[in-house]
Amino acid sequence: MRKLAEKRDYYEVLGVDRTADEKEIKKAYRKLARKYHPDVAEEDKKEEATEKFKEISEAYAVLSDEEKRQRYDQFGHAGMDGFSNEDIFRNVNFEDIFQGFGGGGGFEDIFDILFGGSSRSRHYNAGPRRGGDIYTETTITLEEAASGVEKDIKIRHDVLCPECGGSRAEPGSEVETCPVCGGTGQRKQIRQSLFGQVMNVVQCGECKGTGKIIKEPCHNCKGKGTVKEDKTISVKIPAGVETGNRLRVSGEGHAGDLGGGNGDLYVEINVKPHKDFERDGANLYYEKQISFVQASLGDTVDIPTIDGAVELKIPAGTQSGTVFRLKEKGMPQMRRSTKGNLYVTITVVVPQKLNKEQQKLLRKFAQISGDEISVYKKGIFDKVRDAINNP
Repeated sequence: MRKLAEKRDYYEVLGVDRTADEKEIKKAYRKLARKYHPDVAEEDKKEEATEKFKEISEAYAVLSDEEKRQRYDQFGHAGMDGFSNEDIFRNVNFEDIFQGFGGGGGFEDIFDILFGGSSRSRHYNAGPRRGGDIYTETTITLEEAASGVEKDIKIRHDVLCPECGGSRAEPGSEVETCPVCGGTGQRKQIRQSLFGQVMNVVQCGECKGTGKIIKEPCHNCKGKGTVKEDKTISVKIPAGVETGNRLRVSGEGHAGDLGGGNGDLYVEINVKPHKDFERDGANLYYEKQISFVQASLGDTVDIPTIDGAVELKIPAGTQSGTVFRLKEKGMPQMRRSTKGNLYVTITVVVPQKLNKEQQKLLRKFAQISGDEISVYKKGIFDKVRDAINNP
C-alpha cells in the first residue's frame, strides 16, 4: 500500500458521496474499472492506468466492506494501518463485479495487477494469516496528558477457541487431508480470457485454503476456530500526548487464522479542552486580567500553570496585550525531556463603574498629568438605555 500522505480520499477516488450505498459504490467502481484496466489502455499509458486501477480498486475494497468502511469513516487512512494488500482485498468478489464485461472473463487477472504478479498468472498463498487490528479511542484531561496516565480500555476481540485451540474441529474428531488439493490449500485454474490464457493458483474451495476437511466442527466455536471475548486492557498513556495521537498495543487485536499472529490494538487519544489554557503543541497560552492600577504601578500576581501556581512580576507601565513567556511551564514533549512554554497575555481591565471618590481622585490624577478631561453628562436616551440594560 502507498504511504498515507499520498492517498486521496476514497470517496473522491470513486466519485461518490459519503452517504453512497453499496449499490452506488459498486456501480461507480465498475464504470471506472472499465476505463482504467491496464489491459485495455494504450501501450504508452499502461503504467499510469495500472496505478489508477490500483487506486480505485483499493477504494472499492475498503468502502464495500462494512467493517473497513466504518474504520475509514472514523479514522481516515490511518484506520487502514496494519492491513496488508491481502487483508484489504480478502472479501472482495471480483468475479461478481466484472461479470458481463465480455470476452469470457477478461478481468480475471485483476489480482496480478493489485499484488504485483505476472500479467498472465497469479498465485494464492495459503499460509497463516495475521489477525485484524482493533481501533478504539479514549478521552483524557489536559492534566493527565501532562503527567501521563494509565487508562483501562474495554475491547471485544476474537480469541482462539479454548475447546479446539483454533483447529475448528471437535476435540477427538477425525480430520482428513483435502482430497481436492491434496492438503496444499490451493489449486490451479486455467481460463481463456479476452486477453489470452490466464493461469491462476487459487484457494481451494473445498477446504477454504486449510488443506483439511473437518467432518465434525467444534461445538463451541461452530467451526470458526475463534470466539468473541470481552477484555479490559490497561494502557499506559505517555506524558505529552495530543489529540489525534494513536498508541499501539501489540498483539491485543483479533486472533490470527491458521496459526497466524494476533493483530494489534490502536487507541486514539482525545484531550479535553481546558477551562484556563489554550494548547498549541507543547506550548500553553493563558490570559491574565489585571487592573489599570496594577498595570500602572506594577504588581506581583499568581499565574496558574499545569504544575501549580507561580508568581509573575508585572512591571510598572505594562500595557494591555503584553505577553510574558514562562519558560518550560508548558506541556512536556512526548518521549522527550524538554517542555514547552507558557505564554501569558496581559489584559488591562477598565472599571465600568466608579464612585464619586474614585472619580475625584482620577480627575486629580489627570490634572497632575496634564490631561484634559471633558465631563460627559447622560441624556434621556442614555438613561433609558441604562434602565433597559440594568433592570
